[in-house]
Amino acid sequence: MASKILYIEDNPYAVQLVRDVMEIYGYELIEAYDGLTGVAVAARERPDLILMDINLPGIDGLEATSRLKASPELSYIPVIAVTANTSYGDRQRCIEAGCDGYVPKPVSIRDLMDTVRAFLVGIPSDTKTASPAPSSASASAFSAQK
Repeated sequence: MASKILYIEDNPYAVQLVRDVMEIYGYELIEAYDGLTGVAVAARERPDLILMDINLPGIDGLEATSRLKASPELSYIPVIAVTANTSYGDRQRCIEAGCDGYVPKPVSIRDLMDTVRAFLVGIPSDTKTASPAPSSASASAFSAQK
C-alpha cells in the first residue's frame, strides 16, 4: 500500500505537478485547496504526511498547521511547509506553528522528494513505479509557480 500524502495548496498548477511527481515515486496524493478544507481532509483521511502551502485562502497554512498539531488525533502527522515565504524569520515562523519541515519555493523536485522520503522512512511507497528525478523541465515548471 502506497503512503498517502495530503497537499494543501491553492495553486492548481502546483497541485498537478506535485501529483505527477508523487505518482512517479509511488505515493498517493490527496488534495485540498484551502486551509479549513485541508484540516477536514486530514481528519477524514489520516494521511502519512502533509505538504502545506502557507499562503492559503480562509485560514492560512500556519493556522491550519496549528490546528492539526493541537488535535491529539492528528498531531503525529508530519507537516512540511512548502512556501514562497522565504524572508528572514519565515522558516522559524513555520516551525513555531508546528511544521516539522520546510521547503522553500521555487521548489527543487529533488529537495522536495528527499524531504518527503526523510519523513516517510519506514512507510512504504510503491517501489514498482519509482524512477529517477523528473526532468529539469518539470522542475522548472514547478519553480515558475507562486
